[in-house]
Amino acid sequence: MSISSRFAVGVHILSLIEFNKDGVSSSEYLAESVNTNPALIRKIIGMLKKAGLVEVHPGIPGTKLARNLSDITLLDVYKAVNVVQDNELFNVHESPNPKCPVGRNIQNTIIPILSAAQLAMEQVLGNVSIEYVVKDMLEKENIN
Repeated sequence: MSISSRFAVGVHILSLIEFNKDGVSSSEYLAESVNTNPALIRKIIGMLKKAGLVEVHPGIPGTKLARNLSDITLLDVYKAVNVVQDNELFNVHESPNPKCPVGRNIQNTIIPILSAAQLAMEQVLGNVSIEYVVKDMLEKENIN
């Protein structure tokens, strides 16, 4: 099982809004780049708006960034699109056999390790801004 694609789509949306900052980033425009339907894009934009990452105004087409690129981290996007709750990135089976030494101890042994792994991943995401992502894409496209 992998992390929901909403995270990658959220990063894609924010990056494309920046690439298209002089144009109109409608859900149809964004959906074409993501190669999905506009309804999914609108759902994710709603999540990003609720988190204060984008601005959308009724009756006005398009979506704008609500904060500077340098002020939006991958962790902000990860949390905005409800990928997972705290300490729930990894699922541990709930009913191991208590008569077995492994079954009796697996949860208490592995849960702290998995929690630390999630925390480490979230710290990495918190140290990467959308600005970095956009600059990296611009370099790959040789756009200055």
